[in-house]
Amino acid sequence: MESETKQILENIRKKRMEKGIPYEKLALEAGIARSHMYYIESKRVIPTIDTLVRIAKGLNISLSELIDTAEVKQE
Repeated sequence: MESETKQILENIRKKRMEKGIPYEKLALEAGIARSHMYYIESKRVIPTIDTLVRIAKGLNISLSELIDTAEVKQE
């Protein structure tokens, strides 16, 4: 898995936690299975662009904000 991909997956969890949303609720909001959300956050699967769009909508953020790896790299 590429480092940029890992950073995007880490960013999903970070944004979710910043908003205080349990992963189960985000999965519901995004219209994806809870298990799939868990596998995404645990870096077991790489989400499709469609799934990333759904997650961004579930977090009420833009897709570009979700996939911005510059923020993750600085930490």
